[in-house]
Amino acid sequence: MPKKGQRGARRPLGAEGDSQGFAALAESYLESLRVRNYSPATIASRAHHLREFIRWAEERGLARPTEVTKPTLERYQRFLYHYRKKNGEPLSFRSQHGCLVPVRAFFKWLCRQNHLLANPAADLELPRAEKRLPRHVLTAAEAEHVLGLPDVAQPLGLRDRAILEALYSTGMRRMELIGLKLYDLDQERGTIFIRQGKGKKDRMVPMGERAFAWVRRYLEEARPSLALTPDDGLVFLTNVGLAFEPNRLTQLVRDYVDKAGSGKTGACHLFRHTCATLMLENGADIRFIQQLLGHEKLETTQIYAQVSIRMLKEVHARTHPARLTADPAAAAVPVPTDPEAHAELAAELAEEEAEDDVPPLADGNGSPLPL
Repeated sequence: MPKKGQRGARRPLGAEGDSQGFAALAESYLESLRVRNYSPATIASRAHHLREFIRWAEERGLARPTEVTKPTLERYQRFLYHYRKKNGEPLSFRSQHGCLVPVRAFFKWLCRQNHLLANPAADLELPRAEKRLPRHVLTAAEAEHVLGLPDVAQPLGLRDRAILEALYSTGMRRMELIGLKLYDLDQERGTIFIRQGKGKKDRMVPMGERAFAWVRRYLEEARPSLALTPDDGLVFLTNVGLAFEPNRLTQLVRDYVDKAGSGKTGACHLFRHTCATLMLENGADIRFIQQLLGHEKLETTQIYAQVSIRMLKEVHARTHPARLTADPAAAAVPVPTDPEAHAELAAELAEEEAEDDVPPLADGNGSPLPL
C-alpha cells in the first residue's frame, strides 16, 4: 500500500464501459476539478470519498447515479454513522461530514451537467460537525524544552533544531515547510515567502532572529552534506538528500514532543497552535495572527482566542465579584477592561481548519487510502 503522499495505482471508480455509470461520470467530475485548478490533495480526497460511496452503492446493486434517490443517500449517511473502524471506534461526526460533502458536490455537478434531472442530494441534511479546540497547546517553557532536545552537534540534529524553530516561529503548515526553497528565505528582511500554501495562496511571513540563526547555521554546516547533485534547492532534506514525506516529518516532530515528557501530544500542527496562542496571549492582534497563519476567514483564527485562557483569567480576576477584597477602598477602585480582547475571547467557537484532517475510511484491506 503506498504511503501517504506517494502516488499509487489509481483504482477504478465503479464499473467500466458505461458512459452514464459511476466510473465514467466520476472521472469526468474529477477532471472538471483539475480544469478548475483544484489542488491535487483536494482532488485525491474527493476521489477517495467518492470511491467509498460508489463501492457501497454497487454492493446494493446501484450502477448509475440515476438510480440513486434521497432515501439512498440517507441510508448511506446512516451507514457512516454505524461504521466502525478497525479499533472499534465510530467515525466522528466531523469525519462523517467530510465523507458526505464530496458526494453531495458530485450530484450537484451531475445536475449542472444535465446528467440528472433532479439532485437527490439537494436536501440532504449533513451532520453537525464538532467545534473542537486544539487538543494540546505547549506553554513557552514546554516549547523551549522541545526545541532543546535535538543534538545540534550532529548534522541531522542541527537540521531538526532548525525545523522545530521554523515551525515554532512562523506557525507554518507542514506542507509549507516541506516545500520551502532556498530562494524563499530573505534573511536580510527576516521573512519567508510561502508559495502556494493551502488554497493555492502565496503569503509572506516573518521569522524571528533566533529561528533564522538556526536555519542559517543548518544551511552552512549541515545541508551541504545532505544535498544531492543536482541540487533542487529544497531547504530541509532527509538523511538521503530527498524532500520529506508528510508522514515522515510528522513522525520526526512527534518523536521530539513525546521525548519531552510533558504529557502533551502532537506534531507540526502543535507548534502552529502554540505559535498562535502564545502570540495572542502576549497581546498580538488576532488579525495579524490570521495573516501569519494564512487563514481566509477570521472566524478560523478566533479559535485561538478560546485557547488563550490567560487573558480570560485576567478579565475574570478584574470583573468577577468574588475577586473583591474586604477592603472597601480597594473594592471601589475602577478597573479598566479590554473590550477587544473580551470580544475575541467571547467569540463563537470556530471549526479547526481542515489541515487537522480526520483519518479517512480504510480500503478493502483495512489500510487508509493515501490523500
